[in-house]
Amino acid sequence: MTLMLTSVLSLAEAETALERGADIIDCKDPARGALGALPLGEVARIVAALKGRRPVSTVVELPHDVSHARAAIEAAAATGVEFVKFALPLTPDAQEIIDELAPLAARLRLVAVLFADLGPDFSVLRSLAEAGFAGAMLDTAQKTKGRLLDAMNVGALADFVGRCRALKLSAGLAGSLEAPDVPRLLVMAPDVLGFRGALCAGGERRNTLSPGGVTLIRDLIPRASAPSESKPRENDEIDHVFVRDLVMPMEIGAYGFERGHTQRVRFGVDVEVSRTTGPDDMRMVFSYDVIMDAIKIILASGHIELVETIAERLADSVLLHERVRAINVEVEKLDVAPPASVGVRIRRERARVLSGNTAFASAVATASSAS
Repeated sequence: MTLMLTSVLSLAEAETALERGADIIDCKDPARGALGALPLGEVARIVAALKGRRPVSTVVELPHDVSHARAAIEAAAATGVEFVKFALPLTPDAQEIIDELAPLAARLRLVAVLFADLGPDFSVLRSLAEAGFAGAMLDTAQKTKGRLLDAMNVGALADFVGRCRALKLSAGLAGSLEAPDVPRLLVMAPDVLGFRGALCAGGERRNTLSPGGVTLIRDLIPRASAPSESKPRENDEIDHVFVRDLVMPMEIGAYGFERGHTQRVRFGVDVEVSRTTGPDDMRMVFSYDVIMDAIKIILASGHIELVETIAERLADSVLLHERVRAINVEVEKLDVAPPASVGVRIRRERARVLSGNTAFASAVATASSAS
């Protein structure tokens, strides 16, 4: 289950986010930069007003001195927030900072933020996990320079999420995300997607939250217990979204001579999607970008021996989307016996949904049961 994190700068905005269905309320001051901290007095007001109905996170701007950093995190945690986030410095002393904060991570839920546009080193994730951190989040430092998907390709983002999952860290993605980005990132099954600008009037992160903007993003992220009428039904009308004749180079093959170089692979994908009605926006669309991103993620995973493996992975990924009823996948190797092609064609139908068991998900479940 992917949760929606909404960054707010006031109690009024927190109440809007709560009313419109945000899963996590994140206290942050956009006027102070990518990870600007709200005054702790305002954070405490938000925590007190929400009364445990949603988990609250807050940002801490780490002082250079590690002992002062620990004090700042302790002060933030004293407001009653569930999570404390901070930007992990890209400096040689990053490991020293992680080690110094490990005693706090044993009793507080700490989330380290890495900036995708500043060349983060994902090897640090293991250190975070060993220190007991609750999670890691990718964000962008320069909000005027583009979105997360401009700073890092889908293969790298999927690698980040996959590493976090293997290390039992909650994985979050943020960074000037817009509505069309949501279905593309859901393919990776992150634990959290974080938003600010897309939720604000005019798409400007320093403006006030727009209730309509929050609702739009909320509707794009499936909930753990969505109303039954939103689920695919037998008598639903079906649309077909397809990608045809997409040729991509990739490392594939079971023979030794097929390793170490790429071959051309052609993809043909037809997705059966339950038709829905409503406003003329991204809520009504199953984007072909979802299919293409799923293919790119598979290709970025390295050498794959069998076309059958590619087809199954692609089908599994796309079928995670709630409105998808079935998928037909054709994968062809073009360089085995040209001009002929060889490959596989499969059809798979929706039979399972994604579930998670992470620190973020557990916190939301606890808050929901208390409300």
